Amino acid sequence: MPLRVEPVRTSRDLHRFVTLPWELYRSDPVWVPPLIGETKKIFDPGKNPFFRHGEMQAYLAYRDDRVVGRIAAIRNRNHEEFHEEATGFFGFFEAVDDVEVTRGLLETVKEYLRARRLDSMVGPVNPTTNDECGILVDGFQHPPAVMMTHSLPYYDGLLRRAGLEKAKDLLAYLMHDRGMPERLVRGAKIARKRNPDVVVRPLEKKRFRAEVEIFRTIYNAAWERNWGFVPMTDAEIDHMADQLKQIVDPGLVRIAEKGGEPIGVALGLPDVNQAIRHANGRLFPLGLLRILWHSRRIDLARIAVLGLLPEHRRSGVDVLLYHDLFEYGTNHGFHRGEFSWILEDNEAIVRPLENMGAEVYKTYRLYRAAVNGHG
Repeated sequence: MPLRVEPVRTSRDLHRFVTLPWELYRSDPVWVPPLIGETKKIFDPGKNPFFRHGEMQAYLAYRDDRVVGRIAAIRNRNHEEFHEEATGFFGFFEAVDDVEVTRGLLETVKEYLRARRLDSMVGPVNPTTNDECGILVDGFQHPPAVMMTHSLPYYDGLLRRAGLEKAKDLLAYLMHDRGMPERLVRGAKIARKRNPDVVVRPLEKKRFRAEVEIFRTIYNAAWERNWGFVPMTDAEIDHMADQLKQIVDPGLVRIAEKGGEPIGVALGLPDVNQAIRHANGRLFPLGLLRILWHSRRIDLARIAVLGLLPEHRRSGVDVLLYHDLFEYGTNHGFHRGEFSWILEDNEAIVRPLENMGAEVYKTYRLYRAAVNGHG
């Protein structure tokens, strides 16, 4: 049967694009069905602020009338300007175990990027590195935490056989509640002596918009030199804040202040995937009730962000943030903590986590390829 790859043009096409994983993952016991309506909004220029500085075209691969794969071609002009490089992206990759399908999808993305004079591509990012990204290459037995991807075990081999090479691995660390690590207790005592004028406090939900401004400033400054980082626009941060406001636990968000001025933040999220999986992608008529019911039993917190302003790095304030998160989490039913994602070569984060007893339990991979024979 001949393969054809066609752009997503209609609402029916988009529905087939979004729901393809239900067929591919139907035998995977740990896959978490995403909320269909929320996923569709990612592709709506009227609802996703990414489209103010980016472009995205979704594609479906068919054999006869059967959908056998999907992908999105992505151009992020903010990335091009920030990194001064002609790099495009692919995202939302899913496919049957067929290298011809994968090649066809990737070649379609290359054509899209080539037409825009871009000479290399990286992915998958959905649609940026500030969103879900990467292919899971290790840790398939564990369900994905909130805002993290899950993949079929054959994807890494497919992408490599289709000509992609590794760009960077992203790590997820797991820490169990076995009591406050003695090393963390000692470190926090030392850090408090070194920083007597630093106060670590939880998020004040009554001042949510003001707290978002603090996050915006520190996030864009703290990660500026990280591989693949692109500052989030005001609209993107506001959009993400609106999404997270419904699930955020103020005690899992910590803000470090010195002399009343914010210098560091930590963002932890209850792993709502543990509840969302019971909705099977739909909020109505019963999905929302199921999510609310199962939300009471969430026992994992994902630490998605922890950073300091550059001038306060190596001050020990990060240890205070870790300490407060651990103390709050274990006192409020979160008996496991995932720290993700972390660049494989980010020693400033990797070493403290391993010193606390956290262990790598998942590895995600980003890939790259030339578009024009160079780059």
